[in-house]
Amino acid sequence: MEKRATVLCVIPARYASTRLPGKPLKDIQGKPMVVRVYERAKKAQRVADVIVATDDHRIADAVKSHGGKAVMTRVDHPTGTDRLAEVAKQFPDVDVILNVQGDEPLIDPAVIDALASAFDGDADLQMATACTEIRCRDAQDDPNNVKVVMDQKGYALYFSRSLIPYPRKAGGHVFKHIGIYAYRRGFLLAYAKMEPTPLEQAESLEQLRALENGCKIKVIETDHEFVGVDTAEDLAKVNAIYAAMK
Repeated sequence: MEKRATVLCVIPARYASTRLPGKPLKDIQGKPMVVRVYERAKKAQRVADVIVATDDHRIADAVKSHGGKAVMTRVDHPTGTDRLAEVAKQFPDVDVILNVQGDEPLIDPAVIDALASAFDGDADLQMATACTEIRCRDAQDDPNNVKVVMDQKGYALYFSRSLIPYPRKAGGHVFKHIGIYAYRRGFLLAYAKMEPTPLEQAESLEQLRALENGCKIKVIETDHEFVGVDTAEDLAKVNAIYAAMK
């Protein structure tokens, strides 16, 4: 039997944020947000280890003070993928690098496990991500909600900020892309070196670079509710959810 992939979960976290400065350190029921993300990721059964990758000592210190692991990365990375690749170079024995965004304090450990498991027994799979169905029309039309369409085997055909597919007839399903990614380590290192592509630049969606270069992206569907934190309103909502969880 083929051995299961060894998975390292990396949480990129930058202090700078246009809409919410210092976002990783914002308080969620007594702990910094990045620590909440770390704790959720640690609950995944398929992850060998979890590391926060940051360019700010304040974030690293906060993670370590709560018993977590953090590594310092360069400050001049243009994208989160570049930061991820810098960390991946330090772990040659890892099969899969799994990227959880540092502003997803409600990340479901089961989704992390599902993405990790997608690589078991599939040596050709290079990249995987997740989606959830959007039923609210206003949310479907929101360009901040990235949409994805898949083929019949669950591989991404396209990602867009526009509404896809176009609802010419009633009854279609619209799926929101969840920004959690898993990569074969070797592919991640190559992917980070690829030049930006036309569709990627037009939509400002980095994952389109992989599709434009002919890479297949497996999309795992989940019904879990994700509440990413981009604004003060999002932060208040997540705090309320955590308070209810207690």
